Amino acid sequence: MSDDVLTEPVVRFVIEAGGADERLDRVVARHFPGATRTRLGELFAAGAVRVDGRVARKGDRARPGSKVEVAQPPVTAEALRVVADPAAAERLVVLHVDDELIAVAKPPGMPSQPLRAGELGTAASGLVARYPECATVADDPRDGGLVHRLDIGTSGVLIAARTRAGWLRLRAAFGAGAIDKQYLALTEGAPIGRGCDEPLIQRGRKVVVDQTDGLPASTTWEVERVLGGRRLLRCHATTGRTHQIRVHLATCGAPIVGDVLYGAEPCPGLIDFFLHAAVVRLPTAAGGALTITAPLPADREAVLAASSAG
Repeated sequence: MSDDVLTEPVVRFVIEAGGADERLDRVVARHFPGATRTRLGELFAAGAVRVDGRVARKGDRARPGSKVEVAQPPVTAEALRVVADPAAAERLVVLHVDDELIAVAKPPGMPSQPLRAGELGTAASGLVARYPECATVADDPRDGGLVHRLDIGTSGVLIAARTRAGWLRLRAAFGAGAIDKQYLALTEGAPIGRGCDEPLIQRGRKVVVDQTDGLPASTTWEVERVLGGRRLLRCHATTGRTHQIRVHLATCGAPIVGDVLYGAEPCPGLIDFFLHAAVVRLPTAAGGALTITAPLPADREAVLAASSAG
């Protein structure tokens, strides 16, 4: 954030005595009553909030008499609404479509949803380009109907709803653990044990095990193939924490191939890391079950072939 932008703040105020020792983000939030905590956090992360001329952090404590300047308003929900992107739609392979939902295969390297206003190249923007009705069914305007998300580097099955009722039903099913999600992970070495239940919490870019503040997380796995020093695992995630499978496998001594964030070396020819959402089984509105599978992308197939040859 440049100084010349901050010379014309959209909000300028002095902290009153009543706000003494309160978190600064809560003080600022009172001046933007319609903004979510996420949007306010983005203001602080961008350096758009200053106190007495210095860039402030959201956890700073308010001091009466300090002068606060906010350089820009929080991004509105409407500004974050998914923009249809036909080019992104071309990269998605439709696996299943019915009146309630669409299932697509997301390629590795594609974000599930936009993080910035107007961002293109995401699975959500591709879905909205092909199925415009998805744009308005979710609570978060960035989701484009998505009922769950995959990491940028993870490939495979991604599901979106076409109706508000469908979105609510599927989100409730995910929340209740009624969705069976199976992932293929190629790991460096064999993991210790057959699963991991370590609680997880996000700290900056990484997710870590934290026995005190971590959220419950559970992953199990079985070995599909032994490929020299590597193992192809079929993983089952009964919870949906950020980076869950990646962290649990690394914690058990077997980081996913190419996952440099969690201790693996880069893998030539592989896009990001080898984690693939292979199967999703979900209940249908009529009371049955629907199974959706996604084939491995070409880069994953090539790495498997090279691992077998090695």
